Amino acid sequence: MILLTGGNGQLGTELRKLLDEKGWEYISTDADVLDITDAEKTMDYITDLKPELVYHCAAYTAVDKAEDEGKELDEKINVDGTRNVAKAAKAAGSKLVYISTDYVFDGTRKDGMYQVDDKTNPQSEYGRTKLLGEKAVQEIMDDYFIIRTSWVFGIYGHNFVYTMQRLAETHKQLTVVNDQYGRPTWTRTLAEFMTFVVEKEAPFGVYHLSNENSCSWYEFAKEILKDTEVEVLPVTSEEYPQKAKRPQYSVMDLSKAKDLGFKIPTWQEALEQFIKLEK
Repeated sequence: MILLTGGNGQLGTELRKLLDEKGWEYISTDADVLDITDAEKTMDYITDLKPELVYHCAAYTAVDKAEDEGKELDEKINVDGTRNVAKAAKAAGSKLVYISTDYVFDGTRKDGMYQVDDKTNPQSEYGRTKLLGEKAVQEIMDDYFIIRTSWVFGIYGHNFVYTMQRLAETHKQLTVVNDQYGRPTWTRTLAEFMTFVVEKEAPFGVYHLSNENSCSWYEFAKEILKDTEVEVLPVTSEEYPQKAKRPQYSVMDLSKAKDLGFKIPTWQEALEQFIKLEK
């Protein structure tokens, strides 16, 4: 038996679809069924269920809101909630898969890629709480996978691809930042890796998983809208200020995942498949 937290979110929904395809037995929860911020209820629910595996997809992901009005909720879900899930998973004898983010890094790296054991230094509240979630998992659990990902897009949620497509319907020209670099990640690729590490009985620990190749947000937008007549223009981060500081460069090294034998499509290939599914 598998337990999913955040089963109705962008990643959780993609993962449920994949688990259905595989015929894996699971129970999917959202906040109405399992409030992970309630330590006692979380302990009771998970220890009663005794799942072999917990996919912890529940998270607070409103990056800018986390800087002010959402700060308290961000902390409750990403830190306290993750600690509660980890303690309950440990007590139930479950393995745990926790999804983290490139925001745990400060983005100041000038060359190369961020390795799984590189120094973390989050520059935003969201990055801070996700890192504290990682630390809680590592302190409490032995049998865990922490999977850091970045620039996530998928069929089942709000994301950059949908935003660009929506804006393209009403604008002839769009401006997108061209000085923040990272790796886009299709939820399907991420979900496949989440099941792969379990099937493979991979060594526990921290992994990085996104699609292959890197780009700026501007380059990503250009590819998304390449079959439209919308003109995409580059701007600097200073010209497009946001509450939460984004990593300027968050390209993460994927070799640990690839060394397991997991085949990772490029973000261009993933985007092409995604757009075909949309239609």
